Amino acid sequence: MRGLSPHRTVCADTLLAALAIACCASFADTDRARAQTGFYAAEKQELAGAPGTLIRTEPMRGAPEGAAAYRVLYRSTGLHGELIAVSGVVVVPAGPTPPDGRPIIAWAHPTSGVVPRCAPSLALFVFQQIQGLREMVQRGYVVAATDYPGLGTAGPHPYLVGVSEGRAVLDVVRAARTLPGTGGGHSFAVWGHSQGGQAALYTGILAQSYAPELSLAGVAAAAPATELAALMTADLDSAGGRNLTAMTLWSWARVFGAPIERAVEPAAIAVVNRLAEECIESIYDIMLRQRTARPLAETFLSIKNPVEVEPWRSLAAENTPGVLPGGIPIFLAQGTDDKLVRPEVTRDYMGRLCRGGSKVQMVLLPGIDHGFAARNSASAAVDWMADRFAGASAPSDCS
Repeated sequence: MRGLSPHRTVCADTLLAALAIACCASFADTDRARAQTGFYAAEKQELAGAPGTLIRTEPMRGAPEGAAAYRVLYRSTGLHGELIAVSGVVVVPAGPTPPDGRPIIAWAHPTSGVVPRCAPSLALFVFQQIQGLREMVQRGYVVAATDYPGLGTAGPHPYLVGVSEGRAVLDVVRAARTLPGTGGGHSFAVWGHSQGGQAALYTGILAQSYAPELSLAGVAAAAPATELAALMTADLDSAGGRNLTAMTLWSWARVFGAPIERAVEPAAIAVVNRLAEECIESIYDIMLRQRTARPLAETFLSIKNPVEVEPWRSLAAENTPGVLPGGIPIFLAQGTDDKLVRPEVTRDYMGRLCRGGSKVQMVLLPGIDHGFAARNSASAAVDWMADRFAGASAPSDCS
């Protein structure tokens, strides 16, 4: 395992947070007013077509200098095998296109919410949220960022549902390679944080069977949500953990019919419903959610731990990523001060990957918590992915 020093001091991070709060507060009313347009609504006849094909696109402003950005609506596969529409963002670098097409990096985003208006493609600062975007574009890579099903498009969003996320990631790569300036390349890597780390791992698990025409160069994940039962159990006594558990129970009640009223006290249902309507784009949003969730510290669950009983126990197990095919290189980054995705959980998952035959590079981030794991490992992750695209032998910290 390798240590990676933080890019900024703790004092600088505190200043950054203060500036972010001030900035985002000035945009708060605009953020609350954001809403889907007709772009996100696909008619039944528009769904006819192969997964990964485009339904429509529209240009976006604000991409890194010289790059073209598109909001996209594309076809994918739902949890029951049905065709669905999924939205996202694709950024295409300027300059000549290589003869064999540009490599594509799929960015899998962390938790943004569970209702349609929380789609990253609707966010004011979507390009700032894609960690490492500028470096990826400067290297000539296409960046494809799915919203996941139920964000942007009709909900509910299947939150922390690995197959749903993985299919959406693979299909946005398929869609991206057909846009102007991409060159139709087949080589891609996936890079994600938190929920997006889970999505990245499931992308690796599904790639060979779901999208065999694509060539996966590597999987990079920062503080990935792996062992869901351990994640939810360890975090029930923290504000962040209660937020995560509330969103999961709310989503799974609607997606799988898991009876939320058997797990949540009647007095807490209204608070959980309010949390489900709040999006996460900035530090300001996290502060708002902490205020909304405050009553859950007093009254929340009616059972000790949902993941110890059915149906939540089976659902957590089904959405905990297993090992990846041994030929796929893996990059993991983990903050040592992460109180949400605990370092020991990521280390345990690394051990499973190693025993399964994977080559895994693990980067430890001293003093870094969950929120900054992707930001502080983005440069290392982009360098690692660049080496995979170049065909360099994958490093491994497996003993």
